[in-house]
Amino acid sequence: MRKESRMKRYFLGIDIGTFESRGILIDESFRVAADASLPHGMNNPQPGWFEQEAEAVWWGDLCKLCRTLIKQSGIRPEQIACVGTSALGTDCLPVDEQCRPLRPAILYGIDARASEEAAWLTEHYGQARVQELFGHPICSGDTATKILWLRRHEPEIYAKTAYFLTGSSFLTARLTGKYVIDQSLAKGSFRPLYQADGGVNEAECGLYCRPDQIAACAWSTDIVGTVTPEAAAQTGLAAGTPVITGTGDSTAEAISVGLVEPGTAFFQYGSSMFYYYCTDHFVGSYVSPQGNGALKGGKAFTVPGTYCLGDGTNAAGTLTRWVRDLLYSKELDAEKQGGENAYAVMAREAAAVPPGSDGLIMLPYIYGERSPLQDAEATGMLFGLKGTHGRAQINRAALEAVGYSTYQHLLLFEELGVPPRRIITAGGGTKNAAWMQIICDMAGMPLTIPEPFQCSSYGDAMLAALGVGALESFAALRAALPQGRILQPDRKNHEFYQEHYPIFRDLYLENRDRMHRMQK
Repeated sequence: MRKESRMKRYFLGIDIGTFESRGILIDESFRVAADASLPHGMNNPQPGWFEQEAEAVWWGDLCKLCRTLIKQSGIRPEQIACVGTSALGTDCLPVDEQCRPLRPAILYGIDARASEEAAWLTEHYGQARVQELFGHPICSGDTATKILWLRRHEPEIYAKTAYFLTGSSFLTARLTGKYVIDQSLAKGSFRPLYQADGGVNEAECGLYCRPDQIAACAWSTDIVGTVTPEAAAQTGLAAGTPVITGTGDSTAEAISVGLVEPGTAFFQYGSSMFYYYCTDHFVGSYVSPQGNGALKGGKAFTVPGTYCLGDGTNAAGTLTRWVRDLLYSKELDAEKQGGENAYAVMAREAAAVPPGSDGLIMLPYIYGERSPLQDAEATGMLFGLKGTHGRAQINRAALEAVGYSTYQHLLLFEELGVPPRRIITAGGGTKNAAWMQIICDMAGMPLTIPEPFQCSSYGDAMLAALGVGALESFAALRAALPQGRILQPDRKNHEFYQEHYPIFRDLYLENRDRMHRMQK
């Protein structure tokens, strides 16, 4: 009798980002079988407030992408062996008992509405206790402050809340009915709601919410449930398909490019710049005596047996978008009519300007700043502006501003005695060759740029493959990844940026109080 051939398996990854959602389907050789994306917006109802509609954007995009990928690949839904999801940072989304959003999601660290709550908590606990509970000065990236804000400012919504979720938890819950959160996310941005072992910190939880209102901790690759019949009807997936816990978008992208071993630093240039630095031991919080800012303490990483330092800035792609919208509107209009991409024009113009932007330096803090300043009231600045400067110099100065911020983090790693041996970059910013060369020159060491498909959703799919046993380990995952391309630094440019970095640093330090006064 003829043997029936085994059905080929696929692994699905879906990522919801700040301005775009993307889905990737990979086969058993971990090659891309289908790839689709959807743009979406972000709401900014008040200065310092950033929100998204979880139902329409997060869940709506996931459903559309699932159906698109299945149709594009021509496979049967039953061939998808596992699903992994990620979403933008650690957000605060209150949902009811049916996992229906009760308000728009309050986004990750870029949303600074809870600054008064952060100040109150700091006074309530005292500095020593804050360090013990949070591992760093309380900031806009701490989700607990947003929960407290809801309790104080929207008591009716707070009273109806069954769970306070982050983005990936919401997606997994809608797919499976299970409320879980990646250990790394929980222990990183939901302090002090979780203990070191991943259990709920009931002793501290009461100030913010009930212990049963937060998701249970699990490893990102754990199979936590299967697609429900209701979710199957909405997504086109097969009911019963395994689903892993999922994680944050930056973690997923870090895994997709090979951040699985100590000594590797990963910088993601998306709407913001987010970094993960993998270490073999726990590294505590640190404040630079040289004025280079501060780092939050480390946490257990998604890869068992490793730790990581991780945080993000408030602007990277959002800064270049601001420059585009302000100074390249003509090119943007032409792009909409089928012309050249406006960012491609910007990259070409920036590459033609010499290092230092002809004497112009920009501070990138147009939306305040998280790492390494942790200053929601920091503001942007153009310093050295002359009548001879045009949009090309401002454009390059913006790229260099993000580059200086990256270099600032590398200096902090050096001060801690853990300089990286390898740097990997990823995100939409890697499409800008001029920008990546600036980063490479500032770092003064080779820069690995992965293939374009190595993104958060690809990482989600690889984590799904690992979760269901198609990959044996994270080491096997790393071995299955493509090599990417490597940029080499220009030594002369590196020396130039080293000499000029103190100007960038001191522009903030010497104007910080003035920035704060102007916000009053």
